[in-house]
Amino acid sequence: MEKRKFGRTGHMSTVIVFGAFAVGPVSQEEADATMELVMKHGVNHIDVAPSYFDAELRLGPWLEKYRDRFFLGCKTQLRGHDEARAELERSLDRLRVDTFDLFQLHAVTTMEELDECFAADGSLKAILEARDEGLTRYVGITSHGWQAPAVQLEALRRFDFDSLLFTLNFKFWADDDYRRDAQELLKVAAERDVGTMTIKTWARDPWGEEKPGYHTWYKPFDEAEMVERSLRFTLSQPITAAISAGDSRLLPAILAAAERFRPMDEEEQASLLAEADKYETIF
Repeated sequence: MEKRKFGRTGHMSTVIVFGAFAVGPVSQEEADATMELVMKHGVNHIDVAPSYFDAELRLGPWLEKYRDRFFLGCKTQLRGHDEARAELERSLDRLRVDTFDLFQLHAVTTMEELDECFAADGSLKAILEARDEGLTRYVGITSHGWQAPAVQLEALRRFDFDSLLFTLNFKFWADDDYRRDAQELLKVAAERDVGTMTIKTWARDPWGEEKPGYHTWYKPFDEAEMVERSLRFTLSQPITAAISAGDSRLLPAILAAAERFRPMDEEEQASLLAEADKYETIF
C-alpha cells in the first residue's frame, strides 16, 4: 500500500488510516479479527476517540503488544481544560499506552466551538500542556460539516497545528463553495507542511427511515466499483490519507482498493463529479 509523508511529523502513513470506530460497537473477538486484517495489510496509522463506544478498550490489547507498529492519534470533543485533561489521561489508560503520537481537538464544527477550545481555560491549553509533558508528540484538529475548511483555516491562523482532519469526498467536492475553501485549506497545509486526513470517503446517503445495515451513521458505498472510485477520487487530491469507514465489514474492499490505487485523471474525476447529484449530502 502506498505511503505518504504525514506533514512535518515525518511519519510515512499508509494512505488508509484505520478508523477505530469500526471496533467500538463489536466484541473483542470481532475486534481481534479486524486488527489482524489491518496488520496483514500493513496499515500503520490509527485514529481513535473516547466517543467511539469501546474502541479504546478493544485496541488496548493490540497496542500493548504492537505499539511501535502504529502512529496513534486520539482526540477529545470536550472543550474545557480540566475535563479534556481528564479524558486524555483516561484514553491513555484504556489504550494501554504511555503516549500518543497525535492528540486532536475533535469535531470543531463552528467558529463558536473554536473559540471555546482556544479560551484561557479551554481544551487546547490542556493538549499543549500534555505535549510539554511528553504525553503527545503532535497536536491536531478535526472538523465535520460544510464549515469545516473555513473553521480549520481560522484555526491555522490562530495556531500552528501539525495535522488536520476534515470531510472530503466527491459529493462535497462538487459543491463550488466547499471545494474553494477546501482547496485553500490544502494549499495552506502544504505550505506549512501540515498532515491531512479525510473522512466520509464512502458516504452515500443518510439512512433516513431505513434500518442501518452497517455501524456507519450514513449509508456507505459497499459495491467494489464505487468503493474504489470513491477512494481513487479522494486520494487523487493533495492529502495524506483517508480514514477507513466505521464498519469492519467494509474493510476488505477498502484495503483492496487502496492497494490497487492509481490516481484519477481529470476526465475520470469530472465523470464522478457529474454523478454527485444522485446522492444526498451527508454532514
